Amino acid sequence: MSTPVQQLFDLTGRFALVTGGSRGLGLQIAEALGEAGAKVMLCARKPAELEEAAAQLADRGIDARWIAADASRPADVQRVVDETMQRLGRIDILVNNAGTTWGAPMEAYPLEAWDKVMSLNVRSVFLFSQAVGRASMLPNRHGRIVNVASIAGLAGSADIEYIAYGTSKGAVVNFTRSLAAEWGAMGITVNALAPGFFPTRMTRAVLAGAAGDSIVRATPLGRLGDDDDLKGAVLLFASAAGKHITGQVLAVDGGVSAVHHGG
Repeated sequence: MSTPVQQLFDLTGRFALVTGGSRGLGLQIAEALGEAGAKVMLCARKPAELEEAAAQLADRGIDARWIAADASRPADVQRVVDETMQRLGRIDILVNNAGTTWGAPMEAYPLEAWDKVMSLNVRSVFLFSQAVGRASMLPNRHGRIVNVASIAGLAGSADIEYIAYGTSKGAVVNFTRSLAAEWGAMGITVNALAPGFFPTRMTRAVLAGAAGDSIVRATPLGRLGDDDDLKGAVLLFASAAGKHITGQVLAVDGGVSAVHHGG
């Protein structure tokens, strides 16, 4: 007997941890998981932003808590996972969304900027996946890991100087495939979202003025992502609806990655 489709997407009784969950795409993802019934733990660096985000989610009837931490620090990551396990009992869904960027031409790119981007965008994904796997998903033989990559990890760009960001997101793409293969037998799915351009604090400078207009013109759907465009995709990966999907990277980019820009 097949399961009703609404039940497949229902996350009632599930517990989710969302890194970088205080604003932007992370908050949109947390909202989607919470509206589908999950209890949500948000993690980010700034307590004030986390408190505001949790209150915003609570106004929508979502059970949301928060822990302030630096996702690139092993001790902070372990503290977040330990506290989440104490407060929620288990972690069914991990969304690795914490990330940063730094724009500069390759020949002038500072090493400290490279290290900062790699540490948060790649190291944190490894640290959280390992810690959550050990604490909850492997013992329970069940879990959903959703990594937030980017279309910047699928191809290079001659227009935007983001060598570390693009490289880090390419690493997230293959981390997703590798972990999916390794943990599939344990009942854990690992997938990635590859967003295109969404108006967030991180993309504000890139989208300003003529550059933003050019990006929109190059997008087949003719617009940027909005506050709802990641919700359906993350629910697919996080719920029973996606239980036979693993190791996949889904571009949510208005069609940008489908267009060949070469000669």
